Formats: sequence, structure tokens, C-alpha cells
Amino acid sequence: MEEVELHQKDEYWWKRLNNKLTERWESRKRPKNMESGVGKWVSYLKREKKLDSLVGHRPTAPPAPKGLYIYGNVGSGKTMLMDMFYSATKGIVKHRRRYHFHEAMLRINEQMHKIWKNQIEEKPLQSTIAGWIMSLPFDTKAKEWLAAEERYKQEVQMKNILPAVADMFFLDGEENEKGASILCFDEIQTVDVFAIVALSGILSRLLSSGTIIVATSNRAPKDLNEAGMQKEIFQKLVSKLEEHCEKVLIGSEIDYRRFIAQKSENQVHYFWPIEKEAMNEFEKKWHDVTGRFGGRIISNTISVMFGRTLEVPQSFDGVARFTFEYLCGRPLGAADYIAVAENFHTVFISDIPVMSMRIRDKARRFITLIDELYNHHCCLCCLASSSIDELFQGTEEGTLFDLESFQFETETEGGRLRRNVLAEGRVSSGGAPSGITSILSGQEEIFAFQRAVSRLIEMQTPLYLDGVSNFHPYFQRQHKKLQQL
Repeated sequence: MEEVELHQKDEYWWKRLNNKLTERWESRKRPKNMESGVGKWVSYLKREKKLDSLVGHRPTAPPAPKGLYIYGNVGSGKTMLMDMFYSATKGIVKHRRRYHFHEAMLRINEQMHKIWKNQIEEKPLQSTIAGWIMSLPFDTKAKEWLAAEERYKQEVQMKNILPAVADMFFLDGEENEKGASILCFDEIQTVDVFAIVALSGILSRLLSSGTIIVATSNRAPKDLNEAGMQKEIFQKLVSKLEEHCEKVLIGSEIDYRRFIAQKSENQVHYFWPIEKEAMNEFEKKWHDVTGRFGGRIISNTISVMFGRTLEVPQSFDGVARFTFEYLCGRPLGAADYIAVAENFHTVFISDIPVMSMRIRDKARRFITLIDELYNHHCCLCCLASSSIDELFQGTEEGTLFDLESFQFETETEGGRLRRNVLAEGRVSSGGAPSGITSILSGQEEIFAFQRAVSRLIEMQTPLYLDGVSNFHPYFQRQHKKLQQL
């Protein structure tokens, strides 16, 4: 009623300021004691009511089919089942994506940075618009309201960054169409504050808009956050997952990767210990591969996410050679390892040591590297100090911590970046990294090491190696080029 009375009193303004800008202000004008944006919502509700009376209530979209949340032990077949399903949707489901945890979180970071950067660049424009409005020869109250409206829109954009990332998460690079009706998410984790907040906002948005999620994990949804971080936000994420996904426990205690390896005649690509005989075999394998592909060994530079690059000392025709120290002894991360895995179908790594607490940061990087090489179906040749089963046994200095969670910013260490904590290697009087032991349950590190060992074993089998030429991105790009000829 107050809005109507004010509208009638200001009839003079309606006639005088007959342009679109003032009509917008006049139709939404409200008394001083009303909250910002209330007038807009009142107008919106009136419009909705009018539409309902003319064409009936808005139709409700049918609920999307439920997805799957598969969890269980290492090597029980979770990823294989998910990948089989994903392959079966090719040509049937137009919008689909498959992400590993590391790749998904990097994609989220990248999209958040782009949106934030665009908003920062648009901020001066918003200020310019507000300044231009204040310079118009209108009533001061009208100008103040219009300027406040522009500032309000900017604030709303800044607050809704996660839904915006979700909307961009599945843009089709080739067709530039929004979508992905199906998201396959391998090894979903919520081991830090950033992951909990980001995944809660993004997955909630996608699930609410009809995206079907098929996820794998080593834990049930309710057990993902044993450290109890951001309980309220985490509980919303769990509720969404349980509402939209059927939970399937694969309870097998058998590591089928080991089982397949035992039943097959492995092709040796893992040489140990670092002594003359193993070193000669490793070098022979390198020369065999270089001779087979006939490439000229050169140094190379590959692109990494966020505009970075990585130098590759020795490479040729999709094959690269590194030392352990070069890949894992420097501050590299998942983005670098994804770039290596995407560009090279065969990777040689020499001088791999036994992992201990003394080199816990290098151990974590090595596990992340193995994850990405495995996810991209690379052929891996190793020269190591010990057998695969003894590689992560630790030493008298103590068992290894799982540093899988130390990639993004957390509440620990005063909000410092995890990589800085690792680089400095600061420890408390108890010998463990200060400020982080509270979020390590003991199970996470065991799972990470078991997964790495299990994958290294499978990567020696003929079944895995025969699939490199079919599944690796390098060969897929080659096949696509031939089809276009």
C-alpha cells in the first residue's frame, strides 16, 4: 500500500521523466525503510501471479534418475565399473564428463579464478555506470536508488560464484553448448575445507538442475569428513548425495589388480634395485622404445594449466624421460602431472627412492603422479630402489602420512597454503607436521599408499599395457586426425 500511495503522489515524475531508465526506477520505487531489492521481488511476484492466471501454473520438471555412489576397498573394481558405464553412454548421452578428483578441483579453481578476474575487471565499469547515473539531471533520490541498484547487482554476482562455476563446469569445448547430463567423478574426497565448500556448492547446484552423478570413493558419504570440518556445509552435501544417488558398497577384500597380475605373465617395466643389472635393463628398455618409435630425442616445453609451462629434458614422439627428483623433488602438483600424462603415452622415471617421513612431500607428489599416469592410461617404466610392495614401507624415521589433502588452503597453519607447509617441512615437538595431525585419521594415508601400489602392479600387466594404444589421449588424437583425412 505504501508503494501504491507513493506511486500516485509521484505521478508528476511519471509524465516528466518519460524514458526507459526513469520508468525502471518509477515502477520499483519504494520507501526508505524497505530493504534493498524488495521492490524488485514484489514486482516479480506480481508478474508470476499474473502469468499463473493467464496460462496456468509453471510446469515442474520431472525428477532426474538417481545416480550411483560406489565405495569400497582398493582394487575392488570401483573405477572399472564407472568407466564401463561412462563408455556405454558414448553416442547416447550428449553431455557427459568424467573427472578424477585432482582434475576436477583444478578445473574448479581455474573457473573460479576466471569468474573472479572478470568480476574485478567489471567493477570499474559498474562504478562508471553508477557515476554516470549520479551525473544525470534527475531527482537525487532517483539517482541514488539507481546507483544502489547497480552496486546491489555487483554484490549478488560476487556472492554467487560457486553456482556460476557449476554452470560453466560442463561447457562443451567443441560445440560450445552448456550441459553434461552425466558426471562421472572418480575418487571423490572432502579432506579439506576448500573441497567441502566447493563441492557442496557445485554438486548441489548440478544435482538440483538434473545432472546425474556416478561417483567412486573409498568411503561412504557420511564417513568422508571424519575430521569434522565445516559440519553444517558437509551435512548438506551428504544429504544431497544420499537423496540423488544410490549407495553401492563393493565389499570385496580382494585386490583384483594383484589377482590379474598373479594370473598373467607380466611385462617387466619396473626395475629394481638401482644396481648395474637393473640399470642396464632400464637403459635397454629406453633404447628399445626409442628405436621402435624412431624419434629424435629432444628437450621440450609443454603447457600446464593457469598459463604455466613445464620443461621436459628428454622426449620424442609421445615418450618422455625424467628423474624422480625432477618430477617429485620440486614444487610441482597435479596440474603438472596431468600435463605430462596428457602429452606422453610412455613415461620413464629413474632413481625412485624408498619413501619415508624424511621425504614425505616427495612421496605425496609421487602418489599424485601415479594417479594421473594411471588415469590417462600411460605406459610407465621405473628404475627404483626397492620392489613395488616395499616402496612405501617407511623407515625408522616413521611411517608416511597421506598428504593427499595438502593441495588446497585449509583452516590449519593459519590458512597457509599446504604446499608452503610442506616446502618448509616444519614439525612440532612430537615429530609430526604441526597443525595437521588433527585432520589425519590414519586410514587416508593407508588407502593412498595401497592405491598407488595396486596401480603400479596393474601397470605391469599385459591387459593394461595393451590398452595404452587405445585409451591414451595421444593415440586418440592420432586416430581422430586419421578419421578427418
